[in-house]
Amino acid sequence: MQLTDTHTHIYYHADTLALQEQINRCLENNISRLFLPNVDTASITNVLNTASAYPENCYAMLGLHPCSVKENFREELASIKSAIEENNIYAIGEIGLDLYWDKSTLEEQKEAFRIQVGWAKEKNLPIVIHCRDAFKELFELLDEQKDEKLYGIFHCFTGNLEQARKAINLGFFLGIGGVVTFKNAGLDKVVEQLDLKHLVLETDAPYLAPTPYRGKPNESSYLIHIAKKVADIHGRSLADVANITTENSKIVFGI
Repeated sequence: MQLTDTHTHIYYHADTLALQEQINRCLENNISRLFLPNVDTASITNVLNTASAYPENCYAMLGLHPCSVKENFREELASIKSAIEENNIYAIGEIGLDLYWDKSTLEEQKEAFRIQVGWAKEKNLPIVIHCRDAFKELFELLDEQKDEKLYGIFHCFTGNLEQARKAINLGFFLGIGGVVTFKNAGLDKVVEQLDLKHLVLETDAPYLAPTPYRGKPNESSYLIHIAKKVADIHGRSLADVANITTENSKIVFGI
């Protein structure tokens, strides 16, 4: 059995004992593949260093998070693009739209997204999408950008069934995280109606820890609780869910 965390910020612990301890706990739970999303230029080094320190387990993604899109976003993008050209990465991400924290940067967020989707298409890479309070605006962008080269993951998907099916039809897998274990979130009802072939698993550590750790710092080893919940929802074995979602991650990332 092999589990894959398709979205973890474990690199926040780069060059610390905590990183090694968390990696060890992952391996004890058969979580042997971790994909690391960048958020801005400041985090590039830690993403790349962590992937370099654990080449059999950690894989780098680079992109500009929508919450990091400020007035200087073009300078940030230039730095990230330079790092992409110089390093081996497996996706452009995380990128997208976030209207929860700041609606005033919507146009800048859209432009940053368009530019980064262009990079992904040039390099035949997937994109990893962050979407918060912005499904309408994001789907409009994706409809604008859709072609045979547009694909990837809707990270931390928490939408409804209609939105799930729209994302799938656009060529995306859905990243299912800790929210699926929350009692009243309703995501379990959506996941129940989706074929496992459309799903990948993630933690978004250190955020959104699953039950029974809700409200505490998350870590990638907790992916086991998300996988067990999805297995319960679908009436499948843990091994089935692990193997299917890991195979899906290999389709997305090419590794």
